[in-house]
Amino acid sequence: MTPFNSILVATDLSSINASQVEHRAALLAQEQHRARWQCDTEDLASMTLMHALPSSPLDELRRWFSSEADKCQCLEGLAIELNQRHGVDVRTHMTTGDPVEEVTRHADDLDASLVVTGRRGVGFLSGAMVGSTAERIAKRSPRPVLMVRQRAHKPYQRTLVPVDFSQWSLHAIDLARRIAPQASLVLMHAVEVPFEGRMRLAGVTEDALVRYREAARRTAQRRLQELAADSGLDQGLVTLCTPSGASPWMLIVQEAQKQNCDLVVMGRQGRHAIDEFLLGSTTRMVIAEGLTDVLISSSQSG
Repeated sequence: MTPFNSILVATDLSSINASQVEHRAALLAQEQHRARWQCDTEDLASMTLMHALPSSPLDELRRWFSSEADKCQCLEGLAIELNQRHGVDVRTHMTTGDPVEEVTRHADDLDASLVVTGRRGVGFLSGAMVGSTAERIAKRSPRPVLMVRQRAHKPYQRTLVPVDFSQWSLHAIDLARRIAPQASLVLMHAVEVPFEGRMRLAGVTEDALVRYREAARRTAQRRLQELAADSGLDQGLVTLCTPSGASPWMLIVQEAQKQNCDLVVMGRQGRHAIDEFLLGSTTRMVIAEGLTDVLISSSQSG
């Protein structure tokens, strides 16, 4: 389980004080430092705080009223605050251009293991349109993207990993353990009866559907146990759950609340993904409706 070597934090500088996004990233950097020490790795994980100044003509006009030097000073001030509070070294990077392109490009330049952003985005109009800047970064970047929603008081305590038993599942579990090595793990599979709607139309009784659903749940439980074993997880320290009766995204949101999870790890590529640069409907709904932080995985292991 290799720790992250570089964390890139995209900030919108919405406050002169560090927000939950920057504090969460600093807590992660602390945990990665401890993990690297335990792995007898001398190099410390780096943390970079960046802000992209938009470059449209309207943005140029806005700069007449908001000094670029003030933005740089604010960014440096956030870095100092995080260093004093969390004891981590924070680099800064200010640039001009489309926030999505600039964050993606700088993540590549740093070979970042993780990109951290808010749920609403990092641009001037963050949260004003459907498809936030944060979501666009998650679509564009081949790297894991953490969307922060909750206040960061302590490291992640309990992580929910919904799986579909595709090849992505093992990677998602590994990523969950890397980002929150001390957290307990909940593996979940949303149980669905294939063609249930058609069977109802064909006159299949409710009792028969219940039997099919229970058979599907037993199969899912067995496969979750096998997946946990293949991942090297201690069976006594992992919770397995197989809820049913609603849309997968709704079951994920409900299970995260029921299990008191503070992080959900979602796949961008799974069995149902059409394109690696699209977020599936389930992932998008969990991002929109869930109350926890969401980590969007990818095929890149970092």
